[in-house]
Amino acid sequence: MDLLLNDSQKMIQQQAREFADKVVKPKAREIDRTEEFPWDTIKQMGPLGYMGMTVPEEWGGPGSDYFSYVLALEQISKACASTGVIMAVHNSVALFPIYKFGTEEQKKDYVIPLAKGEKLGAFAMTEANAGSDASQLTTTAVDEGDHYVMSGSKLFITSGCEADVIVVVARTDPDAGTRGMTAFIIEKGMEGLSYGKVENKMGVRPTATTELIFDSVKVPKENVLGDVGKGFSAALSTLDGGRIGIAAQALGIAQAALDEAVEYAKTREQFGKPIGRFQGVSFMIADMATNVEAARWLVYSAAIKKAQGTPLTKEAAMAKLFASRVAKEVSIDAVQIFGGAGYTDAYIVERLMRDARITEIYEGTSEIQKMVIGKQMLK
Repeated sequence: MDLLLNDSQKMIQQQAREFADKVVKPKAREIDRTEEFPWDTIKQMGPLGYMGMTVPEEWGGPGSDYFSYVLALEQISKACASTGVIMAVHNSVALFPIYKFGTEEQKKDYVIPLAKGEKLGAFAMTEANAGSDASQLTTTAVDEGDHYVMSGSKLFITSGCEADVIVVVARTDPDAGTRGMTAFIIEKGMEGLSYGKVENKMGVRPTATTELIFDSVKVPKENVLGDVGKGFSAALSTLDGGRIGIAAQALGIAQAALDEAVEYAKTREQFGKPIGRFQGVSFMIADMATNVEAARWLVYSAAIKKAQGTPLTKEAAMAKLFASRVAKEVSIDAVQIFGGAGYTDAYIVERLMRDARITEIYEGTSEIQKMVIGKQMLK
């Protein structure tokens, strides 16, 4: 895989690996247990450039290419999937659309502090009755002259109650279908914005997955992101990058599970020899390693296309579909290799298995990815 990486990318990958091993991984088990949002780690990631990796230096980021971002995200996710998805959401679906569609003034006000890690971002589109079918969202934003009034609620929002800046898609024209949706920049502390339930989840437990409630929130016109009525199309274009981010997270989880399984198979002895010397275990590891490597090629290929600016809707969906499936299957196999011990929190494989499951659901379920791929193939 090194043949794909230039010297700068290798350095970024190594630096991210060292940071993940020294800072992120030692805290992962405890924050999973307590569900504590990893603010200490996130604040350390800002000065290192991880919270705005692809943003040019003039706007507060290090100006890295998208492939470098994926390399770093994979390493962070390998150490802690929760920290990884917070990073992914912040970069891919909160910061990116503001940088891409925002005005110069919006970039000054939001992109710079977000890229520096001084503020945290989130993205809010999902609702109780608008999940996979986002066209059914009912949160409204009514034009009242110099401002909009937003009413409704959003569900399952990663970093929802912790984020300083939230990109929210709301309906501005009830009769225009998906062409009647607009994106807005919402700030923490706006009057009428409150937080509902923080979900108690199977995995990625520290991520503060929250309901957002908009009770006649007054949104200034200058907080409209992009063109009025173009919020749905902007969200879809944003999700391509978001899906690669989740694919990178899944790849990190899968690699962590494989590494743990290999080490355990080398040291755990039964019937007088390491269990890795039994064909049943060695064949399982062979399949795990092959699938992880295949997932890596798909994820890296999609990341390179993103870095090159070429169309990648199909490739992003393929990367997420396959990498998330591999993360689930490899983490399950890792627990199996550990046996009864793997089912306890004495080892991290049980956490990896719980964390892996969500990668097949958020940023578009696996079934939605298949719909996207099929549609692209049959154009």
